[in-house]
Amino acid sequence: MRQSFILLFSIAALASCSSSKSVATSSKTSNKKTVRTSTVKSTGKTIESIVITALSYEGTPYKYAGISHSGMDCSGLMYTSFRKHNILLPRVSREQAKQGKKITLGTVQKGDLLFFKTNKNHKRINHVGLVVETRKGIKFIHSSSSRGVIVSSLEERYWKNAFAEARRVL
Repeated sequence: MRQSFILLFSIAALASCSSSKSVATSSKTSNKKTVRTSTVKSTGKTIESIVITALSYEGTPYKYAGISHSGMDCSGLMYTSFRKHNILLPRVSREQAKQGKKITLGTVQKGDLLFFKTNKNHKRINHVGLVVETRKGIKFIHSSSSRGVIVSSLEERYWKNAFAEARRVL
């Protein structure tokens, strides 16, 4: 029974790579872990810590549904990097794309999420990256199915054409 539940949960979580509007934070109350959806006060320190965590996975190979140094997919990288700092995002990119506030590229900052539609046949968000630099163009970390966890530029033709939206969750 437990294996069936885990399998069903895994299949549901892996169906896509997306985002949503509110951010869940976790806290411990007595012996139970509670999850609250709320607005998270962002600090430069929190954002920088999340970016550093994401960058620590650079070079990790791509693995569908992966969330560790042995393998990671794009939404798993966001999920894991934010979770380490007690900010819970949905596991898949299309659900992550519903989190926070939609912003314009002109206002993108380090720590914002970029969403992409890389499969033109489905026309839905299926990829996510985390902005790590904005000084010399927008650079983001993500997990590429061909190259693993890497930093790319939004100026690259492929990413510029696939870009769908940017969101601020912190």
